Amino acid sequence: MKYYLGLDVGGTNFAAGIIDENYRVIEKTSVPAGAGRSIEEITADMANVSLEVVKKAGLDISDFTSWGIGMPSYVNPRTNLLVHANCFGWKNAPIYSYLERHIPLPIYIENDANCAALGETLAGGAKGYENVLMLTLGTGLGGGIILNKKIYAGADMMGAELGHTKLVYNGAACTCGQHGCAEAYCSATALIRQAKEALEREPESLMVGLCDGDISKLEAKTVFDAMKQGDDTARQVIEQYIDYLSCAISSFVVIFRPEIIILGGGVANAGEILRRPLQERLLVNTYAGSEIGVPDIKIAECGNDAGLIGAAMLEKYGMNRNQK
Repeated sequence: MKYYLGLDVGGTNFAAGIIDENYRVIEKTSVPAGAGRSIEEITADMANVSLEVVKKAGLDISDFTSWGIGMPSYVNPRTNLLVHANCFGWKNAPIYSYLERHIPLPIYIENDANCAALGETLAGGAKGYENVLMLTLGTGLGGGIILNKKIYAGADMMGAELGHTKLVYNGAACTCGQHGCAEAYCSATALIRQAKEALEREPESLMVGLCDGDISKLEAKTVFDAMKQGDDTARQVIEQYIDYLSCAISSFVVIFRPEIIILGGGVANAGEILRRPLQERLLVNTYAGSEIGVPDIKIAECGNDAGLIGAAMLEKYGMNRNQK
């Protein structure tokens, strides 16, 4: 049995895991990320939690042929520098030179959303498919594309930033510094903003009561819960959100024609109340949808393990151009 070592790096936690050749997580552990510290301290913890999970599994680092890491950024293949990890405040960070000090294995680094897409393709909702589009509807809008069972990231490994495609010309400000990005309309953060804007017009909405009168506590789940209880303002907010999301996805479908679409992230936890109307709207909004159809939309199945599985399997299914 061959085993694979993966690390999923987030702004809150680092999750390390051992994956077997059947894409099962046989051991995992996590530690707080501790953002705000030096790159030396943070990368040392990335290595330490990975070595810890190897020990917990009763294995030795020599049992592995690579270390796969999912990061909230990209590595520039021309410079081998990590381009921009917002959660740590890193820009053009020499990530490999720090990590190589701790673990003597070839290192594969890939964007975390791409890793999640790969994990869902190998072991989750997209298992059995080779051409997959995945969106993670969380604080931001992550996107991953799998073509022929391989991560697609373009000629310079910087592609598939689906959240930063333009949806509205000169629209709402995005965290990337641009305006009108899909992320500014289709993320959980965007849904919360849209709900708060609606509450300025309709302060009697049930959403206010569900967050104990403090709209600073309003979450994406609050909007869906209010809609389930018959709140008309919440219904209008979600219908508008689904309109935005279906338009963004329709563009991705026209370009890539995936076999299936996977939705992950916190908003996707709404399940069928989101998926079913989104599927219907996608059919209407997509070029030639009525003639050739649109891919089915499914909710992700691997949860937080998707990125971990994908990271561990980068040696086998990644682009392998940013291996160091």
